[in-house]
Amino acid sequence: MSTNHLEDDVIGLLMQLIEIPSFSGEESQTADCIQNWLHRKGVETQRIQNNVFAFNKHYDPAKPNLLLNSHHDTVRPNKAYTRDPHKAEIIDGKLFGLGSNDAGGALVSLLGLFAHFYEAENLTYNLIVAATAEEESSGPNGLNSLLKALPEIDVAIVGEPTQMQLAIAEKGLVVFDAVIKGTAGHAAHPNNDNPILKSMDVMQWFQNLSFDKVSDTLGPVKLTITQINAGSQHNVVPAQVNLVLDVRVNECYTNQEIAEIVGQAPCEVSARSLRLQSSSIDNNHPLVVAGVAMGRNTYGSPTLSDQAALSCPSLKLGPGDSTRSHTADEFIYENEIKEAVRLYIELLDQVITS
Repeated sequence: MSTNHLEDDVIGLLMQLIEIPSFSGEESQTADCIQNWLHRKGVETQRIQNNVFAFNKHYDPAKPNLLLNSHHDTVRPNKAYTRDPHKAEIIDGKLFGLGSNDAGGALVSLLGLFAHFYEAENLTYNLIVAATAEEESSGPNGLNSLLKALPEIDVAIVGEPTQMQLAIAEKGLVVFDAVIKGTAGHAAHPNNDNPILKSMDVMQWFQNLSFDKVSDTLGPVKLTITQINAGSQHNVVPAQVNLVLDVRVNECYTNQEIAEIVGQAPCEVSARSLRLQSSSIDNNHPLVVAGVAMGRNTYGSPTLSDQAALSCPSLKLGPGDSTRSHTADEFIYENEIKEAVRLYIELLDQVITS
């Protein structure tokens, strides 16, 4: 069956979305646009805040649920833009516009996939599509809040730019605040409890910390000291030094386990949040097996997405290139979207049709 009309239709939707500002927490109008597009396809939608979702027409509670998810919020354009970030324009096969690559192309391709199968009967999985908000800010009103209103999800495809290769694992993230305490005093007087001097040993402890479990897909856990702050003026020894640690977690550890290990440091350590977990899907899952049979490669992704909100097996897969995300004059190739629609449909044909 030709998908040409559907391919053109989703590209048209993406051009509409680009021209509507949808910074994280401000996605009301793009949610309206997505609902209107689905309604024109005969799809009955639901909405919680700026999250739009729908179930396939012949939804059966006895069947497992496959979630199709991507986000419609964007970051704010950086100052290096030479084009209007909210002007959708196709030049030499490139569709320019803020959010085109991250993750508009994946979003509209998944919406097209859902529309394609919406009325199909006798599927082996139910399909649930969710166009969600606040992904870029990891905000409280995105996929993580929507999941409370959805039935249990058995497996998910999360749309992000992966060049339509199969990201079968994704690193989680824990940010820690570390405090090295000492004794404040005047710089002219002796002080054997200067927290700045003590911080050198603490930073060396973090530098030497190793995590034994190494993932075949994601490699080792990576801890990086990214911020340090202390002192207010030249003649005062501060009472403390503050560090920020960025820890990228493979699927061999839970974030709680990481917190317990890092918490053994010779200073006070507290995690800002433990909810951004690592994600993975088994190599033998039917989605992965079908994708590999189609010539797709598997890899582990170092970047964070809404997969972090999911506890089920999940696959990150979508058109576009992650290196274009958040760059000036963001774009996606028209042909990448057209290919994505075809590949998504081919993939699910092998998995959800009996």
